[in-house]
Amino acid sequence: MSDILITFNAGSSTVKLGLFETAPLRRIAKGMIDFRRRPLTFHLIEGPETFDVSLHNEPGEDLSGVMEEAFTWLANHFDMGRIAVAGHRVVHGGDHFAGPVVIDDTTLSEIEALTPLAPLHQPGALRLIRAIRTMRPHLPQTASFDTAFHRTNVDAVRRFAIPRALHDEGIKRYGFHGLSYAFIAAELARRDPALAKGRVVAAHLGSGASLCAMENGVSRDTSMGFSALDGVPMATRCGAIDPAVILHLLGPLQKTTEEVTHLLYYDSGLLGMSGISADTRDLLASDAPAAAEALEVFTRRIAGEVARLAATLGGLDALVFTAGIGEHQPEIRSAVIERLGFLGLQLDASANAANAPIITAADSPATGLVIPTNEELIIAEETLGATGKAMA
Repeated sequence: MSDILITFNAGSSTVKLGLFETAPLRRIAKGMIDFRRRPLTFHLIEGPETFDVSLHNEPGEDLSGVMEEAFTWLANHFDMGRIAVAGHRVVHGGDHFAGPVVIDDTTLSEIEALTPLAPLHQPGALRLIRAIRTMRPHLPQTASFDTAFHRTNVDAVRRFAIPRALHDEGIKRYGFHGLSYAFIAAELARRDPALAKGRVVAAHLGSGASLCAMENGVSRDTSMGFSALDGVPMATRCGAIDPAVILHLLGPLQKTTEEVTHLLYYDSGLLGMSGISADTRDLLASDAPAAAEALEVFTRRIAGEVARLAATLGGLDALVFTAGIGEHQPEIRSAVIERLGFLGLQLDASANAANAPIITAADSPATGLVIPTNEELIIAEETLGATGKAMA
């Protein structure tokens, strides 16, 4: 009987977890805790069965009570004594982390020091790491970084047009969603090796959204920059914005840094533009002009970013849609692709409506694909690699 590996993917308000047997590596269950909902519920999928269990502990800075309760419930279904290692998604690795690492006191301090660069996500991962340390102090833990995949970007891509000394101090474009892009690169290589060697743009479209230009499965450019606030508009985040807007908010409008931070991260994006919802499904169902306009801005900016990334690559062979919106919303994909005919993308409307793996016409010069992402699998693979465990 093989050991069990557990993965944690901490978002700004949720925790996704996966349970994997290690020999061979395969996922046996996945779950999620959404901290925004009450009662706090642990949702678990085990094969064809799903379970929802109410949790009684309240999440705070210390998550050990919540996670202990979740582990206790998991013990009804799995031998939790078989858990040999835990792997975490950490959004920001800065320039220090180029790949997965085993977490010790030193690496934990270095991860914490990067919190100002990812204030929406880094604290959640840190809370989880500390909670598992409290519960199981001897359990090895690893960190996999969303920024690491983009370390292959050259300085001309990573650099802002600011004094060089500031770049050297770390103010540069890092890029995010790297675990998702790593999975897409590997999965596309499995499905179509020749296409995967070409010029591919992947669009990770969820509550957070970004795009990545890949050549032979290697990141060459990406839409997010210094923070996960940059790039295309998102559910509640503004995306790229004229920096003078920030100066105007702080200066003539006399808003505090905290007020501006909240506005840009939580009150902007689709929610801010529509005044209705941050969820594209709600906006698609609405007949309000503001909803339609928010979606037009969203898809227009995505298409524009595809074109910019195609310029980095010198052309486009494939466009991959992934994550919640990218995988499940044909209307969004259609609105993006209809602006990209000049890059050789010709939509197959029926395939797109069915969320088919290939959504472009057979004679389309460039290929449009839908590939479900699996960040947890990448975390699991990197966890095994980082620990060097020969689990059997």
